[in-house]
Parts: sequence; structure tokens; C-alpha cells
Amino acid sequence: MAAREGANKHGRMAHLAIVGSHSTNGVAAIHSALLRSITVRDLAEMFPERFGNKTNGVTPRRWLLLANPALARTITDTIGDDWIADLGQLVRLKPLVNDTSFCDGFRATKRAAKSAFAKWLRSSSGQTVDPDSIFDSQIKRIHEYKRQLLNALRIVVLYNRLRENPTLEMTPRTFLFAGKAAPGYHLAKLIIKLLNNLALTIDADPSSPSTRLTSGTSSRARR
Repeated sequence: MAAREGANKHGRMAHLAIVGSHSTNGVAAIHSALLRSITVRDLAEMFPERFGNKTNGVTPRRWLLLANPALARTITDTIGDDWIADLGQLVRLKPLVNDTSFCDGFRATKRAAKSAFAKWLRSSSGQTVDPDSIFDSQIKRIHEYKRQLLNALRIVVLYNRLRENPTLEMTPRTFLFAGKAAPGYHLAKLIIKLLNNLALTIDADPSSPSTRLTSGTSSRARR
């Protein structure tokens, strides 16, 4: 490894961190395997017990229980509360896919949550969204592989279709983007700039009064 560095030797912070810590987390299993087999293979062979992987997300069942208590109650009223400890229990909802009572309750719960969000958004930012539209949301760090740019290009396609055919039948859709870019991540910052400029462009288009993409907290493209 030293021979590949050239005449000027450099300290590697990752190596110092591995040597000076009791645990090295690869987060995903595939990343831990790459660390052991390629990236820091020599250190992994020296300290095999230190390498592991632990994700830093919240479990779907806990997220559902805390983030959407109304939906959680609907599920509990239908199949009991065992799903709170075992997400696999949700498979018991499959036979109810055509059950009118359950589907109506699910839709009502979802509509109420969207309406509550729309009210909060208006009171906190002044932005108005239609709770009866499809909410297309990307709430995550701005990154190339997380596909915010791909979704922005999709908005461009929908916008151009509506400009070419203002009477086009299209389900109203609200696009929501939230996230930040790392300070040195230039392309991620350009993606944020693109999203805001796209919103401003559509808002300022006098030829499409019924097509709107609002900049800021929320964005929407609708017929």
C-alpha cells in the first residue's frame, strides 16, 4: 500500500479511525463485505471482530405506528395489534384487498392524513396543495443516485405534454421535494437549483394558466 502512494506519504483518516476504534460499521451488509474484501482488506484481516453492519433507519412498523396513528388504528382494528411487533402480520391484510369496508376505511384515513398535511403546509409556508391529487414525494438527502434529478426530468415531460395539449386528461399530481446537499456536492446543489428554476419557469409561463409548479416547500404539476 505504501508503494502505491509515491514518494510523499500521507496519513489516511479511515485507517486511523479503524485502528483507534473498537467497531467499524459498514451500514449495509454489502458495504461491509466490500470493506473486508477490497477497501481495507489488510485491516479487516488484522481486526476481523471489529467489522459489522448496522443500519441507521427506523423500522417500518415503528414508523407506521408513530407517523400515522390513524392508519395504525385502522390496521389494528382489522387484524389486531400483533403487527406492531411483527411486521409480517400485515400479510393478513391481503385477503381484504376487495373488502369494501376495509378499503373505504383505508382511503378515508389516507385522505384525512393528506388533508392535515395540506393544512399544515399552508399555515407554515403559505403554499397550497390539493389533497385529492397524487402526492409524489422525495424526502431524502439530495444525491445523484437517489433520483431527484430523474423525477425533475419527469416533471419537464409532464409539463411539455400539457403545453402541447392543454386539454390532456391527467390525474393531478403534487410533487414534494425536501432535502439538502452536502457543502461540497456541486451536482447535488445544481439539482436543487434546477428544481427551483423549474418551478419558477412553470409559474411564469402565461401560456399555461392551468399548469403550475410551485417553488419552495411544495411543487405541483396539474391539469
